[in-house]
Amino acid sequence: MIIQGNIVDIQNRTIFKGEIEVKGDKIIDVRESNHFNKNYIIPGFVDAHIHIESAMVVPSEFAKIAVVHGTVATVSDPHEVANVLGVKGVDFMIENGKQVPLKFNFGAPSCVPATSFESAGAIINADDIKQMMENPDIKYLAEMMNYPGVLFDDEEVLAKIQHAKNNHKPIDGHAPGLRGKDVSKYIAAGISTDHECFSFEEAKEKLEKGMKVLIREGSAAKNFEALIALLPDNFEKMMFCSDDKHPDDLLLGHINQLCERAVAKGIDVFKVLQAACVNPVNHYNLEVGLLQKNDFADFIVVDNLKHFNVLETYINGELVAKKGVSFVKHVPFEIVNNFSTSAKTVKDFKFESSSSKIKAIEALDGELVTNNIEVASLIENGNLVSNTATDVLKMTVVNRYKNANPSIAFIKNFGLKEGAIASSVGHDSHNIIAVGVSDEMICKAVNLIIKNRGGVCAVTTTKEKIVSLPVAGIMSDKPAKEIGEAYAALDKMAKEMGSQLKAPYMSLSFMALLVIPSLKLSDKGLFDGTSFKFTSLEVE
Repeated sequence: MIIQGNIVDIQNRTIFKGEIEVKGDKIIDVRESNHFNKNYIIPGFVDAHIHIESAMVVPSEFAKIAVVHGTVATVSDPHEVANVLGVKGVDFMIENGKQVPLKFNFGAPSCVPATSFESAGAIINADDIKQMMENPDIKYLAEMMNYPGVLFDDEEVLAKIQHAKNNHKPIDGHAPGLRGKDVSKYIAAGISTDHECFSFEEAKEKLEKGMKVLIREGSAAKNFEALIALLPDNFEKMMFCSDDKHPDDLLLGHINQLCERAVAKGIDVFKVLQAACVNPVNHYNLEVGLLQKNDFADFIVVDNLKHFNVLETYINGELVAKKGVSFVKHVPFEIVNNFSTSAKTVKDFKFESSSSKIKAIEALDGELVTNNIEVASLIENGNLVSNTATDVLKMTVVNRYKNANPSIAFIKNFGLKEGAIASSVGHDSHNIIAVGVSDEMICKAVNLIIKNRGGVCAVTTTKEKIVSLPVAGIMSDKPAKEIGEAYAALDKMAKEMGSQLKAPYMSLSFMALLVIPSLKLSDKGLFDGTSFKFTSLEVE
């Protein structure tokens, strides 16, 4: 097979008219040749850090959509499914991903459960990590979110890191806002990347201290604008990633969108493609081709180097997508889950109090971090209730792994004027999380999730809509296109109910993520992410 076009040689920073000769899964020659083909041939895009589960589809269905956008590989942390099902969940992702051409590169989740302050469905300890690190299908130790454990020399944390070192596998970081001596110690432990930088200065410091910084632009956390100015001078040490990409967003684009935006800012195209294609392959030692002789035949054909409209995607010499049509086939798979709680009653969501002031979580649109604020309470019959006038709404997290009392908090900026929204996608333990205008509506939404053994939903007094997620309570058994469209309709309903957030369900899913400050809610109670301990809802 011979493919002609303008060949973009990123390593040598040249573009030349030529052709690629492919035999089997390898490129056997790259040579200059005269022809009239005006398209460009570039290495395929690699998402350098993504939780496939956030797209609410299994890997094989994710692949079907991603290849259309020119993605040939991902560096994937199966942390979400691991919190539900443990090592069994990781094995499910690896085996399902092997059934399709896209090159999924899974890591061993380092923090399951993410903290001891929440109830997860499984535990992955240092002995489990040792076994996983010896598995050739595991490419790296996934994000070390327990940065306090690194800083305070926690034996279990350091043992996990050592198992990665013993097997010569990279160690991913997760250290939002960590600076100065603390970040120096974190890096010295052997942690080589961070995708959590949300300011220019933070990312600059981490780069100067030897870290690779990933520019994250996902469905909730968007750091591209804050960090992209660092790319021209640090193009060999930066990569692009999604972290979390909801299904409706995945239908629209992937890493190709970030390349278009970077080039539009006047950044040299070779530097942009170095971050998008080359750096992840080199850093994680991926078996992904980079358009060189004897490489795997992983490359894409685009119409220009401004918009990166993907015309064809090749993986291991196989044409897997052409002009928006994916050739990745549906793969049958067994449904796995872990859901063991029974229906709740309205009184389960009452919070008796006489306090005139309460702490509230202030959600920030497009950010994972929240603010810890104090607000006036609204009390009816001795029960703290939602106040739609001030947009301070009741929120709950319900343990889905056993029957337990729901935890209660209040949240600002969700904007609902009616009904409730709920989800069993609730980072990191994936308990049920809900926000609503009344205890009755919250109860109705939570019970709809329980009845379906997982999903995302919206309810009002007259209407209910759910996207069922039966695979581990976080992924669908349906095709990505179907789920993307259903999710978009649900997102629309939440906005019609009053939410002003760009991605209300993505934001909701992070309100139980304790490792990111400032105030969050776990199934065990309200949690101060700055002091890393539980706090009271009532202000004395």
